[in-house]
Amino acid sequence: MRFAVQASRFKEKAQNLTRRHSGLREARAQHLQRNSVAELTSSLVPDSNLEPRTLNLAPDAGLTLVELIITVAIVGILASAALPMARFEVKRAKERELRRDLWEMRDAIDRYKDAADRGGILTKADSLGYPPDLQTLVDGVNVQDKKVRFLRAIPVDPMTKSTDWGLRSNQDDADADSWGGQNVFDVYTKSDGTALDGTKYSAW
Repeated sequence: MRFAVQASRFKEKAQNLTRRHSGLREARAQHLQRNSVAELTSSLVPDSNLEPRTLNLAPDAGLTLVELIITVAIVGILASAALPMARFEVKRAKERELRRDLWEMRDAIDRYKDAADRGGILTKADSLGYPPDLQTLVDGVNVQDKKVRFLRAIPVDPMTKSTDWGLRSNQDDADADSWGGQNVFDVYTKSDGTALDGTKYSAW
């Protein structure tokens, strides 16, 4: 009899322990579930302290399409304005070179003429003391037993890119475009271009 009572009590304690453990497991599972839901909710709700991630471009970070078009247009206008100026400068430089070359050759002709008039150079009767050609001024002549050169080299015409200059003798007309061949009284360019001042290069 006593043994049956003890067995009954032991069985009751075992059932109580089983119910207690079951309650603990259930409570723990609910706690874990609540924590998981809270963590998931917090990850989905944005933090008010965090600034929104927006594409914030500084005003000077780059050029917009409109600004780029305006810039290209301005550059094109400046380039179109600079091109005529560059051509103008090139032409003016060539004109200065042409004037210098003409002056050098005419100065050499005058010095040859002066030497001939002083009797230092033997010349032909129809030459009137002027050189027979430009090459003679480069090669030089004997003046009182001394070789004298009046021109370093026949210059290249900056307009025609050639050393073929127009020549006039003392017997030719002032505006003649063909050389009589008696002497070299004057030189001119064979270019038919017009200078910046409106005059013809051939008239210089």
